Amino acid sequence: MAAGVPEWVVREDAGLPVLVALYLRQALGIRFPEELPHLRGAPAEASGEYRDAGGLERQWRVLWEMTVEPQAHPSPVPLELVDGFDMLVALPTEGFAELHEAIVPLGPAAVAYARDAAEHYRRSVGTGASYRAYASAIAQHERAAGRRAHSFELNVQVLPFTQRGVWWIGALSVAVTDGLRGDVAAFDAAIAPIIADIA
Repeated sequence: MAAGVPEWVVREDAGLPVLVALYLRQALGIRFPEELPHLRGAPAEASGEYRDAGGLERQWRVLWEMTVEPQAHPSPVPLELVDGFDMLVALPTEGFAELHEAIVPLGPAAVAYARDAAEHYRRSVGTGASYRAYASAIAQHERAAGRRAHSFELNVQVLPFTQRGVWWIGALSVAVTDGLRGDVAAFDAAIAPIIADIA
């Protein structure tokens, strides 16, 4: 990067750890973050067993933060991989027994769901399409603002949610519905305010 020239970095993915964490959220009946819709095709918890389990939700929130933005949310204690999740879920070695016990039976189904959803994303996004979508939004912002975009970093998770939209899921991260991401005009309109906010 040349000195003084703004640089923007956009990473787009359907990350396996993010998909697994959201699958667990839904299967356990955890509502946080409340604004995020459910995943299509993933089971929802029906027994009511975890509906009012504050400890379980608190532990899942920590897992979610470490999964979405691991550099911003490091664990104060060592992490240990959870059996059945390949290398996709690691929990702190202290204070997470309740979540560990609850998710172990869900591992194979969660991993299979995540792999299927990630493969669907890879098949649906053509080479170069990702870059063009964001370059267009940045160029549009620069024209509207009358200046170059500031340097920024943005992580975009393209996920199979039941509702169309874009949601902030971290300080530098958003989630977008796969259906919206596949609609060029609607995606441009939806991502423009995000780019304007950070650029």
